[in-house]
Amino acid sequence: MANAVRIDGKAKAAELAEKITAETAALARDHGLQPGLAVVIIGEDPASQVYVRNKKRTADACGFHSEQHSLPPDVSEQDVLDLVESLNNDATIHGILVQLPLPDHLDEHRITQSISPAKDVDGFHYINIGKLTAGDTADAFIPCTPAGCMLMIEDQLGADLSGLNAVVIGRSNIVGKPMASLLLARNATVTMTHSRTKDLPKVVRRADIVIAAIGRPNMIGGDWIKPGAVVIDIGINRIEVTVDGEKKTKLTGDVNYDEAAEIAKAITPVPGGVGPMTITMLMANTLRSAKLAAGIDVQ
Repeated sequence: MANAVRIDGKAKAAELAEKITAETAALARDHGLQPGLAVVIIGEDPASQVYVRNKKRTADACGFHSEQHSLPPDVSEQDVLDLVESLNNDATIHGILVQLPLPDHLDEHRITQSISPAKDVDGFHYINIGKLTAGDTADAFIPCTPAGCMLMIEDQLGADLSGLNAVVIGRSNIVGKPMASLLLARNATVTMTHSRTKDLPKVVRRADIVIAAIGRPNMIGGDWIKPGAVVIDIGINRIEVTVDGEKKTKLTGDVNYDEAAEIAKAITPVPGGVGPMTITMLMANTLRSAKLAAGIDVQ
């Protein structure tokens, strides 16, 4: 029987969203300012459509001004860059995000780096990445998924992670690398691992904090987990299962939840763990951007 605490991302995200909504109302009342978020979506990718709908719904619920710019799959790169430039210069927009993945003919790097660092609420611009790596985050934006994961870790282990070993599995620029920077800033001893790491299970077994972001369903078994570890599963994988003779797809993480929950102190489920936090942190970054633009103090 599972004995780990199930970290409820939905509940945590709802609590945060309530706070953001209250702060947004106060910003309108005291400064006549409304945070503005613009989402650019290119093409018809079904998963992207769902994400963008959720982002817009959350932004509206928080009291933001939100815009969705839907472009055809064959749009020219110049047209995308021109749209981003117009949003960079629009004073009512404080956050810009271009939904990934992009169609193959578009240069993802060129487009994401064209967003003004001051409006890069996804935290993908090299200036924001550099500030995070250097530990100079006063006016930087931290990628939403790692930022949400840190709040969940803090709930379980406190803000100071001195003396704890953290293992990050996966080295992406969006999750793995920023996650390592955030853990280091909280005094954890951090090991970065990936698919080429020798004897990966043995390395993970030393971790008090496991961050799984490798994109392989149920790869991390219970025998990889140190008793009492906190496990944050960032993987979102669609797998086919047969239910009553019918083939269905279900979402699963990188960690075998049932096995790991027997051993861990606390663990995030998939779905309902990290996912809801990511969108809420996007709202937190947009609110912060609006405050920074107006010269209002941010914590």
